[in-house]
Amino acid sequence: MEKMLARKLLWLLLFTCLGVGFSFSLSASEATPLQLTAAAQVSGDGIFLPQLFEATQPLPAIRLCDAPAFGKNLILTRAQIQDLLAANAPDCGTNLTGADAVRVTRRTRTLGESDVLGLLTAELQHDYIKDKGQLELHLAQPWNPLLLPDEPLTLDVLEMPAVGVTPGFIVRFTLRTTHETLGTWSANLQAHVWREVLVASSQLQRGDAVTLDQFARERRDLLVIREAVAELDANDNAYELAEPVPTGAALLTRMLKARAVIHRGQAVEALFQDGSLSVKTKVDVLEDGAPGQIVHARNTITHHDLTGKVLDEKTILISL
Repeated sequence: MEKMLARKLLWLLLFTCLGVGFSFSLSASEATPLQLTAAAQVSGDGIFLPQLFEATQPLPAIRLCDAPAFGKNLILTRAQIQDLLAANAPDCGTNLTGADAVRVTRRTRTLGESDVLGLLTAELQHDYIKDKGQLELHLAQPWNPLLLPDEPLTLDVLEMPAVGVTPGFIVRFTLRTTHETLGTWSANLQAHVWREVLVASSQLQRGDAVTLDQFARERRDLLVIREAVAELDANDNAYELAEPVPTGAALLTRMLKARAVIHRGQAVEALFQDGSLSVKTKVDVLEDGAPGQIVHARNTITHHDLTGKVLDEKTILISL
């Protein structure tokens, strides 16, 4: 009986020792030190936990403090990092090894010619050209590459010509990140605004009725044309030419005028209206007119001169 009791006590002592050993081993694992890196590169969003350590397993993306200003260095000592961990990530502990301090800098990239042209094109297209055509920019002078933060950049235009985008102009602009303005620059630009426009397939004469099949579409630079270009619908027959259009010339808005539906010397009905009362009489038109235009006419009976608005090819409305 005594031997059996002694054996039970021995097993109990053994299990107790194993349990203490397991507990000690677990605590030692939880206290595994974090190894500091000697240098870290960060963005303007701040300094985050994983950026300061050479971890064998992923660390939570906990923000510890602000990033240094672009172009500046920040030295964080081990003691400072321990304070930051205690304040922002207490579950990670403060048992640190590795470097005595971490040199923190901002990530950088080079902004070359194609990069700045891309930013300028996007901004000027959105704010100035809009849907008028496709903007194409070139630098008239060499661009010196800039070392800037490796972060999304926003370009803000500060100064443009009063007339907007022209074939050659200078623009002043700033570049900024989410957190800071980086500086002001100028660029001497050459520009094109490309758009498919209607061009005459053959020589067209003044007074010709305008139809879509008289034109082809070609890609032209609107900044060279310098005038508003015209558009036509496939079923549009409401216009005639106000001037000749040479072969290959772009169709401009000023070249069109509303097509006359009544003509000088034509006899039409003149409609007099006063509320619900209306009277019609015959008049001779004294000039050509399109719908909506005011024309002069003469009463065929009284020979009095009148003015009226063209309603259609047979009627004008007389103003009382």
